Amino acid sequence: MTDKTVDVWDAIIDDPTERESCRIKSRIMMIIEQHIKKQGLTQQQAAEKMGVTQPRISDLTRGKIGKFTIDTLIDMLSAMGLQIEMKLKDAV
Repeated sequence: MTDKTVDVWDAIIDDPTERESCRIKSRIMMIIEQHIKKQGLTQQQAAEKMGVTQPRISDLTRGKIGKFTIDTLIDMLSAMGLQIEMKLKDAV
């Protein structure tokens, strides 16, 4: 057994590029959802704040990762008044 942490993406996606994209998207989606809850916003209020439709927020909260690009999620973060800090490391 290696020291590498195994997560759900390791188990279901073989392509390392696609796997990393899914990791990033899922993390951003969780952050947006947590922020919506923290602010006490309804899906409609969150949608209006982000300039998207309520069904789009529903897709996000239901984890429909394939419906989002990283760019779109970053735009949604920005509209909520959040920004990303990045930390890069070598892949193992």
